[in-house]
Amino acid sequence: MLPEPTLPASFAALLGALRPCFTARSFRTFCGLAAGLAGQVRRRTCVGMLLGAGLSRAWPHDRAHYFFARARWETGELGLAAARLVVLLLVAPGGPLSVAVDDSLFRRSGRRVHGAGWQHDGSAGRAGFGTCFVTAGIVVALPFCTRPVCLPVLARLVLPGKKARPAGGGHQAAPAPGTKVSVAVALVTQLAEAFPGRAVQVVADAAYHGPALKQLPASVTWTTRLPANAVLSALAPPRLPGERGRPCLKGLRLGTPAELAAAATWTPVTVQAYGRSHRTDLAARTCLWYGCLHTRTVKVILARNDAGVLALVTTDLTTPATALIERYAARWSIEQAFADARNILGAGEARNRTRRAVERTVPFALIVSTLVIAWYTRHGRPRHTLTARRHDQPWYTTKTEPAFEDMLTQLRRTMIAARISAGSSAHPTPEQTQQVLAAWHAAAA
Repeated sequence: MLPEPTLPASFAALLGALRPCFTARSFRTFCGLAAGLAGQVRRRTCVGMLLGAGLSRAWPHDRAHYFFARARWETGELGLAAARLVVLLLVAPGGPLSVAVDDSLFRRSGRRVHGAGWQHDGSAGRAGFGTCFVTAGIVVALPFCTRPVCLPVLARLVLPGKKARPAGGGHQAAPAPGTKVSVAVALVTQLAEAFPGRAVQVVADAAYHGPALKQLPASVTWTTRLPANAVLSALAPPRLPGERGRPCLKGLRLGTPAELAAAATWTPVTVQAYGRSHRTDLAARTCLWYGCLHTRTVKVILARNDAGVLALVTTDLTTPATALIERYAARWSIEQAFADARNILGAGEARNRTRRAVERTVPFALIVSTLVIAWYTRHGRPRHTLTARRHDQPWYTTKTEPAFEDMLTQLRRTMIAARISAGSSAHPTPEQTQQVLAAWHAAAA
C-alpha cells in the first residue's frame, strides 16, 4: 500500500468532515493534495501538490492527474459539504447566511484548454485569456478580524460565448443559459436548498442582474448595484371596483437613478463600511424594476457623499437602508478572497486541459483556502502571529490583524512539525513548532 500523508490532527479533522464526498481512495488523495497545495510555496501544479505534501517520491504523478480528471467526486457536493462546515463553525445558529457572488478570470494559455478564451479580467481591468469561474462565498465575521471575510464554497466554470438566447421573448422567457447571472442563481439556489429555514442574503456587483433573478427561491434576497440606465416605476395602482380591462402591472414612470436622486429627500446617517465610519446621505424608495424583475417589488437605496451617488436595488424590503449599505460594502471580501487564493495559495496554476480537470482544479483550490481560514480560526494563535511578524519586520507597525498569508504560514509550519515528529499525526505543540523555526533559521545562517 502506498504511504499516506502525515497531517496534524487539527487539520485532519477538518478534512474528515468532507469524507462523505469521496470514495476511500479518492479521499486519501484529496487529503494529500489539499495538504500539498497548502504546503507548496512555488508552482502549485498538480505534481507540485505532491511535492508540497512530501509525496513526490511515494505516489505516482498520475495519481494527482487522475483525481482531477476522472475520480468519482463532484465539486458541487464538495462545496456544499464545505458550506455546512463553515456554517457549523463560524455562523450563529439559525442566523441568516450572508453570501457574496462574483466571477474571476484565472489566466491560462493554450488553445486546447477547455473553457479558455478571451474574457474580461476584472482584477486587471482589461481582457485576458483564461477560464472564468462564478463563485459563491459565505461572508463571516472572524473573532480576530474587524473586516468581513469571505469563504468561497461553490464555484462553476462559465464557457465564453455560450449565451444562446431562448426562443420567443417577453418577460416570461427563460433566462439565457450559460450567463454568469444564471450560474450565480443556480449556485445560490443550491445553498438555499442545503440550508432550509435560513434566510440567504446575497450581494453582487452591477453585472449580476437580469431575468434569471426571477427564479430565486423565496428565502433568498438579492442586493446589487443599480445600472445608470435602469428605468424604475411606481407600484401598480390598486384595481377599482367595477373597473374593466386588463389590470395595470406597473405605475407611473419614476425615472432613472439620477432622476430619483434629483427628487429625493435625504437623511444624514453614519454607516460602517470598509472598516471605517462614513457620513453619508441616504434615501430609499419602494418601487418596481419592470425591465429586470417584472412585477416583483424592490427597494432602491440612494447613498450620496462627496464622491457621488451610489444606487442599490434589493429584494429585501424589511432591512433598514443603513444595514443594506453595510451589507453591500461587505461584498468586497470576495475580491480579497480571489486575490488571496490566486496570489498566495496558487489557485489557477494547475496546467490541466481536459474538461473535468479544468472544472475541478480552481474550485478545489478555493475550498482549500476556506479550510485554511477555518483551521486558523479554531487552532491559530493570532496574538503570536502578530508578535512574530513585528519581530521579523519591525517596520510593519500598523499591522493589527493576521492576513491570509499569516494563516497559511502557520498551517505550513504546523504540518511540517507534525511530519517530523516521529511520524505522529497529533497536533504539534508550540514548542515543537518553535524547534522547527529554529532549525530553519540555523540552516539559513
